[in-house]
Amino acid sequence: MSENEENLDSPEAEVEANIDQEVIRAIPISMTVEVGTTSLKLRDLLRLSQGSVLELDRSVGELMDVKINNTVIAKGEVVTVGDKLGISVVEIVAPLERVKPV
Repeated sequence: MSENEENLDSPEAEVEANIDQEVIRAIPISMTVEVGTTSLKLRDLLRLSQGSVLELDRSVGELMDVKINNTVIAKGEVVTVGDKLGISVVEIVAPLERVKPV
């Protein structure tokens, strides 16, 4: 018996085979697009008012992070869709890169 055949007979493979795909597809996720970040002291936060400008850690033209449940899964560019904003996915982050600690 090959290793692949043994894996198919394992309890884990049986559980995976019995998972209802519709249940999986119905799991809610949270998607965000991160424009950039910054750090500031509490006193500076308290001084913010309408019209204040905060400098972010991203350069003009740099790709935005597309995050699912706080994990970067893709990079994209901001686009307009009618009178709304959208994101055009430019690259998908490799699965091994997604699990690297930040």
